[in-house]
Amino acid sequence: MLQKLHIQNYAIIDEIEIAFSDKLSIITGETGAGKSILMGALSLILGERADTSVLLKTDKKCFIEGYFTIKNKQDVKDFLTENELENDNELVLRREIAANGKSRAFINDTPATLQQLKALASLLVDLHQQFDTLELGDSDFQREVLDALANNTESLTAYKKIYNQWQQQSKELEQLRQQKASFNKEFDYFKFLFDELNEAALKENELEDLDNELKMLSNAEGIKTTLNKAYFDLKESELPIVQTLKLIINQLNNYASYQKNIPAIVERLQSAQIELQDIAGEIDSINDTVHFDEKRIELINERTATGYRLLKKHGVKTTAELLQIQNDLREKLLTVLNIDEAIISKEKEVAQLLQHAEKNATEISKARQQQINPLEKNVNALLVQVGMPNARLKVELKQTTLNRFGKDAIEFLFDANKSNRFESLRKVASGGELSRLMLCIKSLVAQSIDLPTLIFDEIDTGISGEAAKQVGVIMKQLSATRQVICITHQPQIAGKANAHFFVYKEIKGDAVKTNIRLLTKDERITAIAQMLSGERPTAAALENAREMVMN
Repeated sequence: MLQKLHIQNYAIIDEIEIAFSDKLSIITGETGAGKSILMGALSLILGERADTSVLLKTDKKCFIEGYFTIKNKQDVKDFLTENELENDNELVLRREIAANGKSRAFINDTPATLQQLKALASLLVDLHQQFDTLELGDSDFQREVLDALANNTESLTAYKKIYNQWQQQSKELEQLRQQKASFNKEFDYFKFLFDELNEAALKENELEDLDNELKMLSNAEGIKTTLNKAYFDLKESELPIVQTLKLIINQLNNYASYQKNIPAIVERLQSAQIELQDIAGEIDSINDTVHFDEKRIELINERTATGYRLLKKHGVKTTAELLQIQNDLREKLLTVLNIDEAIISKEKEVAQLLQHAEKNATEISKARQQQINPLEKNVNALLVQVGMPNARLKVELKQTTLNRFGKDAIEFLFDANKSNRFESLRKVASGGELSRLMLCIKSLVAQSIDLPTLIFDEIDTGISGEAAKQVGVIMKQLSATRQVICITHQPQIAGKANAHFFVYKEIKGDAVKTNIRLLTKDERITAIAQMLSGERPTAAALENAREMVMN
């Protein structure tokens, strides 16, 4: 609810503050008094663009501030939470325009973008001006009207959940199909690479081990010669090292009892003799394993040539890396082989979700269809009341492909003159007709949709008398459950107000300024009487005005 509007230095407004009723607030005033200026100022905090031409004093900034209560507005509180803005039961929207034309927006004193301000304001205020055809002609609004009357909220929530799952699974199915198409293109190549590695049948560290063996075989003669000489020197020469050590040990033992350090030396020499004997045996054993094998060398060269070719081809350096590539290729080939099963499984899942979504969409569509005749009948009856006896609304519902809101394309068609030529509202309805049509529709759905503050700017154009009275009656009924603000020239509508504001011009110094004040009961009677009969109302007009206010 819009509690208060504070305007400073805007157009010909110096500074005013308006505290609106929580029910029906009516704004009247002579043509040119500045009623449209008020709406222009309000539109700034609703996110409209502005320029420096709105400044009354160019050396001072323009300032518009709106105070709202949002105690029961969960969608507003959700918006504030999502945008990390202060969330309280009172909300303040502010717009400042500096002399240099720079505009700033604030939500609860926090700087905000114009897009944020506009999005939030749309949840708070529905400003419907003459020639404002956007909302009523919007297919989303038209669908929301039918859904509100059909109580489709829970059904739509359940449907959207299924629809989103269907969309997600369909996306995953398409990805699987694309993956399969991509795999099919690469399958033969992957299989060739895998078969090549598989045929090579490399073992862990095989190329590295073969490389070492090849070096040994290539140097077999030198290794064997060296080993033979080492063994001969240790055990088989004329003076073998092992035998020489034994002789030295025996000689030293003859004198061990005469010198205390000799036994230790003998012990060490005995250990060395035993070690050299063991070494000689190991050399002999190694020597037995070393043979020059030309066929083995040829086999190793062929094997390593294959291995090095594969290393170079795959851009790696070790056998382990080649084996990892082979495993990766095996996984890719298995994926290709298994993807058909995954696609079949996903197709079943998608089909089940589609069937479920279609069923829910059909139920929603039936509920909408059931509301078309009552909506047309009730709106057309209200159109007669508001002075449009020849106008008729027709709701067209066509089946379309599944979307987030079901499978219906909904359009409101309009015939202003009983011509039976119904066309889109956007094309044929005038501003005044649209305004009154909007009022009729919103009055019907007001109990079902949590409508924001409704502001009607001169929707009474082209009507008077009983039609104007009926517009007032509808507005009064509408304001029983939500705030309604209306700018009007019709006394019949003004008479229904809970709060009646009067816009007027006054001269301050050498300048003409717009101002506004809340009328007392007697002032209301006089103002309405003037609307009925002119500047100097007759006694009959005053009596008529008094009756309007009292009723």
